[in-house]
Amino acid sequence: MNEEFSNCDRPSDKIINSEEWEPIIKAIVVGKYSWACVLILYVIGLNPIEYIPYRTYM
Repeated sequence: MNEEFSNCDRPSDKIINSEEWEPIIKAIVVGKYSWACVLILYVIGLNPIEYIPYRTYM
């Protein structure tokens, strides 16, 4: 199981700038936590559909 998550110990080389944080914070403030997660994954360069269930994503 450790092999699955071995890349989780690496810090991301993507730094989220303030313009990218704005919609994420707005989503959190209005209670759209799943959307905030989608935005974070997208901003750091990951495909959100690989990490979030399809029904939640849509």
